[in-house]
Amino acid sequence: MVRYAEPPVLMHDVIDDVDEVVSLFAAHAPYTPLGGWYNPGADPHARTRPMWFQNDWVHDGDIAAGSELFLEHPGYIAAAKSFYDAEVIVPHSVYVNHMVAIAAAGPAHTDNPRFHGRDRANTPMWLLRTMLWSGLFSDFEIVQATAIWWMNDAEGGGLYYWADGPDQPPRHHHGEMTNTALIGDNHGMFHQVGAVGPFDQGTVRVSPSAELSPVGDGFGDWEVVDHGEVMYRAPLDGYRVSVLWKADVYADEAQRRQRLASSLSIEQVAEVFNAELADRGHSGRVDPEALSRNDEVEARELLTGAFPEARPLGAQPSVYD
Repeated sequence: MVRYAEPPVLMHDVIDDVDEVVSLFAAHAPYTPLGGWYNPGADPHARTRPMWFQNDWVHDGDIAAGSELFLEHPGYIAAAKSFYDAEVIVPHSVYVNHMVAIAAAGPAHTDNPRFHGRDRANTPMWLLRTMLWSGLFSDFEIVQATAIWWMNDAEGGGLYYWADGPDQPPRHHHGEMTNTALIGDNHGMFHQVGAVGPFDQGTVRVSPSAELSPVGDGFGDWEVVDHGEVMYRAPLDGYRVSVLWKADVYADEAQRRQRLASSLSIEQVAEVFNAELADRGHSGRVDPEALSRNDEVEARELLTGAFPEARPLGAQPSVYD
């Protein structure tokens, strides 16, 4: 069974100069609608996506200018060391979310896992998540700390998080969110963004080609433009704005070296699953080639049925349902 995280730690006054972050937001515009595994293969011209915009500042070795403010944040690193009782924290990702006019919640989820030798570059996401939920690959899992920082208090947009496990009601961080951050283990804790206002128009949807950028007219407004049409316009404070930080965690340098030297092959993944299925008296088996395919149906149904994800108690309906 997957581990469940300890409650995250709430940090206050995280950024000394929030205006510096606002300047970074403008410098690294535009922002595009969130898609990914929640909305794969979308028609680039159909208005099917909510106004949840994202931009990677640090990803796969690329580092946007100025994003070191978050990537190398000493408070994050110290908090992660304390939370995990770990000596080695390796920051690797920073990305930004802007949300507005989303009348339903985001998905209740745990963040996508990575394993030494297995990540989204060579392994279907459904399999990575099943590996996590099976609890069979803990020795290969890359433990990751997560911090979520909020620029402002938006209408709605609080964070529900299942700090006491998915079978207990969620806690709720809302109100007085400005310049706070929650740091902990979002890979072992369900969490969900609440509906974001304003709510007078319901959920405004845009196409995957839409962009969010500052208007640049001296009034501080940002606007969403979709195929030449302005879909929404408001000051930046009218959007729910957050920045997410992630870092790999190792108990010490010896563990880091050992984990990096232990690369999990797809053949090993199949072997471990098949051994567990046999121990359970299950007749089904999977082969490595099938596990390498995104469009595999039979192996996916077998494994996700045998090792299902939990469903958190009290989760709200998602805009992606």
